[in-house]
Order: sequence, then structure tokens, then C-alpha cells
Amino acid sequence: MTITLKVSDNTKEKMIEYFQDKRRPKTPPYAIFQADEEDTVVTLYESGKAVFQGVSADIDAMMWKEMERHLNPNKKIEMTNSENKEKKEKKEKQTIDPNIYYANTIGSDEVGTGDYFGPIVVTSAYVSKDNIAFLEELGVKDSKKLNDTKIMEIVPEIIKRIPYYSLILTNKEYNEKYSEDINMNKIKAILHNRVLTNLKSKVEPIDYIVVDQFAKPFVYYHYLKETPNVCRNITFLTKAEDKCLSVACASLISRYIFIKEFDKLGQSVGMFLPKGAGNAVDDAGYKIVQQYGFDKLKEMAKLNFKNTEKIKNYKKQGD
Repeated sequence: MTITLKVSDNTKEKMIEYFQDKRRPKTPPYAIFQADEEDTVVTLYESGKAVFQGVSADIDAMMWKEMERHLNPNKKIEMTNSENKEKKEKKEKQTIDPNIYYANTIGSDEVGTGDYFGPIVVTSAYVSKDNIAFLEELGVKDSKKLNDTKIMEIVPEIIKRIPYYSLILTNKEYNEKYSEDINMNKIKAILHNRVLTNLKSKVEPIDYIVVDQFAKPFVYYHYLKETPNVCRNITFLTKAEDKCLSVACASLISRYIFIKEFDKLGQSVGMFLPKGAGNAVDDAGYKIVQQYGFDKLKEMAKLNFKNTEKIKNYKKQGD
């Protein structure tokens, strides 16, 4: 059993004090400590995420949940249980609609929106009934289980048979577009609409158009109110890559392109760039600023992320 609890700074201090004599000699990356509490292994991360693993994880997590509630009565408790998550995922897999899964579909998905470095890539893909068996044999049905190495291996096979259309939004373009009026989800909606309308005009028959839902349908269409050519009759599904092969293909193709573009970006500054938006990203951003100046981040990073402010402060501390 694994339980994750988000704790505030004051609860974090209590945990550091309590587990002082119970710590393991080795600490995982980005963790303050890892300690043993009877049958539970407790790991506290710098982000404030406390992870409880083991037979008694629920008991120990509950104790610190109550502490968090006591110290921060007005704050919402954030806690997840792996067993509940597994049950939820199992339930979601059972809700696959065969009418959609075995139909002729266009699906779209994006990658890069959670990465400080690297572009946003959005792809639409068309899967006809005739290609379902082929894609399942490749392993596309379980696309979430595919690592980057496997993706780089199978996507060239996918794009030989599956019609698709991709757009790459560089971070320079992203920073120019992003504002109070144009947030991340509006940018995503505009890009999804562009790849869908492009591919829709080139393939048939189409039974369903499926989008991995990132906003309520009425919000999605509101983002497109100023767009002249809007793709309608979309089926919005959460975790759509598990329920529709065209979305799974779109996800994999987007990832394939993202990996290649990400590697090029790292090569352009002669260094390894970490994915995501964690502490390692801050370190890389600081090194880029030191070598190339702050303006370089405008070409390489999404400046509205909190990492930018951390990098600025990091820079000040080093001066």
C-alpha cells in the first residue's frame, strides 16, 4: 500500500523532528529524508509530498493527516491511496465503449505542456477499423506502458500506415502567445482544433472525433469563439488514450516528435536537459542563464512556469 499526503511547511517541520532518529542512511533524490516507522517506510520530499509505503501505511498516514488538519484547519487535505487509484483505473478501463474503440476515428492528444523545456506538440491521428489489429499487435493499446525507447522504435511503423497531422509550438512562440487572456488551455484548444480540422478534410469515413479532455466541452468551444473554422461534434473522454486507439496513436506520435525536438534543444546548448519542472530543471535553467544570458530562456522554456522565478532568485543568490 502506498499513500501520498501533501503537507504544509509547519507539518513538514514536525515530521523532520519526529523522524530525526529513524532516518535511513541514504536519501532518495529530492527527498529530505526516508525513515522506518514499524512496518512503514516514510519518505518526505522537498515539495512537501509525504509518501507512506507498507503494511501500516494507512495508520501512519492518518496520524500525519490529523496533524496537518490540526496545524492548518482551513487548508484542504490532499491525500491519495494507491489501492483506491488502482480500483479507479480498473473501473475506468471497464468503461471503454466498444462502439468508439472499434470505429473509424480521429483522435488528438498533446505532450510538452508540463515540461519547462521543450515545445508543445499536438497531433491528430486517423485509425480505421482495418488498422486496429495492427496497432494492438504493436502494443499501442497499452500506450502508457511504453517508455521512450519503445516509442522511438514503434512510431516509425505507426506513421507508415496511420494518417496524422502534427503541430509544434516552440517555447518562443508559446511565450509570445501566453497572456492573461490566452492561458495554456486556450492555446491547447486552438492547436487541437487546427490539427483536427486539417486531418478531417483528408480522411474518411469518420465515425467519431475524440479528444483527450483537458477542459469541459463548453469551455473548450468558448476558447475557440474567435476561430473561424471550428471542428464540431467532438467526443471528449478522460484518459482517452486508453479508450480510443486514434488518441493513443496521437499521443505516441506527439511524444516521438517531442523527444526528437527536446534532444535538439539540449544539443543547441551543449548540455543534458531534464524533462518536467522539478529541481533538476531549475539547475539546468540556471546554467543556461550563466552561459547564454537570461534571454536564452525565452527560446527554450515556458516563462510562466514557477521555475523561472526560482532561476532568477538562484541567479541572485549566486551573484
